[in-house]
Amino acid sequence: MDVSMAHLRILVFLLISAVMLDKTTGQSTRSKPAKPKKAKGKDEGDLRAQINKLWQEVNSLKEMQALQTVCLRGTKVHKKCYLASNASKHFHEANEDCIARGGTLAIPRDMDENNALRDYGKKSLPGVSDLWIGINDMMKEGKFVDINGMTLNFFNWDRSQKQPNGGKRENCAMLSQSTQGKWLDDVCRSVKRYICEFLIP
Repeated sequence: MDVSMAHLRILVFLLISAVMLDKTTGQSTRSKPAKPKKAKGKDEGDLRAQINKLWQEVNSLKEMQALQTVCLRGTKVHKKCYLASNASKHFHEANEDCIARGGTLAIPRDMDENNALRDYGKKSLPGVSDLWIGINDMMKEGKFVDINGMTLNFFNWDRSQKQPNGGKRENCAMLSQSTQGKWLDDVCRSVKRYICEFLIP
């Protein structure tokens, strides 16, 4: 019995030594099958995907920080920020300037937004009577859409002046302070002040 107990102790010792050796050297006493090269490539692909995801998150955070800066300089309404222009431009130049800043010309989607835009325009651009908004009928006469070509569900035309009344000559919309935020159509080459809109995710 003493002999078998001694053998058992030796076997346990050897087993523990083998496990310890495996953990310290990173190599097993049994030979491991080599990983196929595809697994390594898959691991690298997963790592690249994680790095790309992190970069997207960093860029998203940078955009959010930029939007917060815009909101601080302008005003925030619902999930939008408005920022008034410092210059007067024709419709296309105004929209290009807004795009370069990360937004578009302001597009009121309901009466609350229209009133907020009107009030912000009065406060930030005193004495300015007309502002470009991101609405036009350049693609099809009489069918006004937003700057991205999307159909609108809200309109605030000044019906007392039978707006829009410019026919094929006046294709761009402006918000008029003199009519309390009603819209008029005008020649797109006219030079006006404008307000950019930035969507907040």
